[in-house]
Amino acid sequence: MSLLARSLTRAPLRRTPILTRGGGHQEYNLPTGYLFGEKPLPAGVKRTKEDWESLYFWGFFGSMAFATALIYYKPDTNLHTWAYREAKARMEARGEATEYKPEEN
Repeated sequence: MSLLARSLTRAPLRRTPILTRGGGHQEYNLPTGYLFGEKPLPAGVKRTKEDWESLYFWGFFGSMAFATALIYYKPDTNLHTWAYREAKARMEARGEATEYKPEEN
């Protein structure tokens, strides 16, 4: 087998370089056993909020309340509703009754 044919059939021996960005830092915070990594406070001490917590709370739940109101008051764009209104308008234009009244026996 020629050298060219042998080199085309074999997998290349060279390795692709591994990119390392940054360097010797830990890839994640090691588990401490505490919720959110915060140690429990001594009795009688109130937890201080960070600056972003109030903004996150009011922004998230405020936007959820606003989205709920938008969805609740959204106009009815159902095809069935449109067809019903259109048929009712055409029947009224022709002078036909649009309400169903059963005949008495």
